[in-house]
Amino acid sequence: MIAALVAVAAIRGSRDGGEPSRCAPGLTAMGPRCCGAGQRLEGALCAGQPSICADSQRVTPRGCVAPEGRVSIAGGHLHIGPGDWEAQGVVVPRDADVAPFDLDAFEVTEDRWLACVRAGACPDLPLSGEHGRPVVGVPFEAAASFCAFAGGRLPSRDELAFAIAGEAGRRYPWGDTGAVCRRAAWGLANGPCAHGGAGPDIAGAHPDGRSREGAFDLAGNVAEWVVSPDAQPGFADVLGGSWRDTEAAALRGWNRRAVAKAERDPSVGLRCVYDHR
Repeated sequence: MIAALVAVAAIRGSRDGGEPSRCAPGLTAMGPRCCGAGQRLEGALCAGQPSICADSQRVTPRGCVAPEGRVSIAGGHLHIGPGDWEAQGVVVPRDADVAPFDLDAFEVTEDRWLACVRAGACPDLPLSGEHGRPVVGVPFEAAASFCAFAGGRLPSRDELAFAIAGEAGRRYPWGDTGAVCRRAAWGLANGPCAHGGAGPDIAGAHPDGRSREGAFDLAGNVAEWVVSPDAQPGFADVLGGSWRDTEAAALRGWNRRAVAKAERDPSVGLRCVYDHR
C-alpha cells in the first residue's frame, strides 16, 4: 500500500509541475517554469543569472538562451489523414510531396527578435524580458518580416506538418505515443503539467520531445504560424499546440487552429524555414 501511494504521488507531482525531471538536466522545475540552476522564480519569470543551463542552451546574464541553429529536413511524402479517433471529423485527408528545406531548430526567441528590432526590420513588441523565451504575440505579417530578415520565410502548413510527422506520419515529433510533461510544455496554465502558467517556457527546455531530425518544441510551448492555401481572408493557421492547451490532441501534427493575422495571441510564436539553394 505504501509503495502504491508513493507511485501515485510521483505521477501527480510530474503532472502538477513538482517533479524536476519534466525539465531538461541543468534546469529546475519552479511552478509552471523550467529555470536555470541558481535562478529564482519572480512572478512568471525566471530571474537572475543561471549557473547552469540545459545542454542545448547557453548561460547568459538574462537567463538560459538557446542558440540560433537549423536542422535539415530531407523532404518526402506527407500523408495527413484521420489516423486516430480524435481526428475523425476534424481532418480532411490530403497528400503532398514536400521538398527538402532547413528549419529553425528552436522557436524564435526574444533574443533573436530583439536583433531584428535593432536592425529596424521588426516592430518593437512587448516582451517578457527573458531572452530565452519564445517571442509571442507576434502578428502574422510581423512574423513574416522576421523570417525575411533571417534569410528565410514562414513555413507552409505542409512543411511544418512534415517536420512534425515525417514520412512515417507520426502523431508527435518524437513518435506516436507519450505526450507527457517531460517532452513538451503544455497544460501549464490549468494542468495537467502545471498550474498558474502565464506564458511559454524557455526554448529547448524539453529535449526528450525533440524530433528525430533535432528540432525542439515542435509540440507545445508556442503554436507556430504557417502559410495555408485554404485559410480564410484575414486568418492564418497555427500548428503544434501551446503552453495553454490541456489536451494532448492539440500537440498532434494534424491539428491546426485558425488565428486572425492581426491578433497578438500570447500562445502564438514562430520559427522559419530556409530553402535549399
